[in-house]
Amino acid sequence: MSANPALSKPSLPPIERSFAALAPHYDLVLCDVWGVLHNGVRGSAAASDALVRARANGTTVVLVSNAPRPKDGVAKILDGFDIPRNAYDDIVTSGDVTTSLLRARRGVKLFHLGPDRDLGIYQGLGVVLTGLEEAELIVCTGLFDDTTETPDSYKTTLAAAKARDLPFICANPDIVVERGGDLIWCAGAIAEAYVEHGGKVVFCGKPHPPIYETAFEVARGLRGSAVDTSRILAIGDALRTDLAGALGAGIDCLFVAAGIHAGELGLGHGEDVDPAALKALFEDGPGLPVAVTTRLAW
Repeated sequence: MSANPALSKPSLPPIERSFAALAPHYDLVLCDVWGVLHNGVRGSAAASDALVRARANGTTVVLVSNAPRPKDGVAKILDGFDIPRNAYDDIVTSGDVTTSLLRARRGVKLFHLGPDRDLGIYQGLGVVLTGLEEAELIVCTGLFDDTTETPDSYKTTLAAAKARDLPFICANPDIVVERGGDLIWCAGAIAEAYVEHGGKVVFCGKPHPPIYETAFEVARGLRGSAVDTSRILAIGDALRTDLAGALGAGIDCLFVAAGIHAGELGLGHGEDVDPAALKALFEDGPGLPVAVTTRLAW
């Protein structure tokens, strides 16, 4: 007699209102930035306070961001959102992972696909920025104008790139991010469109292994030794990047519901997570987190 599939499915993870209940179980926290510490418009004092308190109790906190820019730039952005620097020990960004790849390609002619604000990732690398026609490589950090364009705006560009089989580095695998309640297209959407054209893409951020390997190495340097994966917790708001990346890296994840998936979960300010909506969301996801919270708070 076969087992009942309904009975074999794991139940929903617990909904934790307080991070204080989870924090003592972990020596290292890898915390997402956009969607947890800020929403692109406002910073979260409660979330930063939770990380400050965790660090005071001995937990190492490394922020892991799909921002396509150096970590110093992310730190300055967090300063602007009033996220104190004692809320974290260090930052690892997909921009820094991208930079590490480009260091081995000194002199390469590359086409920068993205806004000028991201040009800092090329500083000191000796790469040559060119038009698409002369390029040997595409690096995508986002859309040129994410307020008016969509991935469909790049059909002609991607077709021309695929015709020459140009390699494509995606410096931000996010498909969308929340900006003050609106969802904004990111580099990951263009990269996925290039894959659909048959192009080859190297993804530098979550959920892909290189950024986790870099974060683990940074934590090892901070703590003086490697941290057992059973004592590492990822915190994030996106199934496709944060949760999938944590599961792929073999670590636990605390899922923040009032982030990128807030609309799907019907969450408004101050509302609790609806278990039925949460179940529906996870049914199409990569797996289950160790716990769910509405918003990160101690």
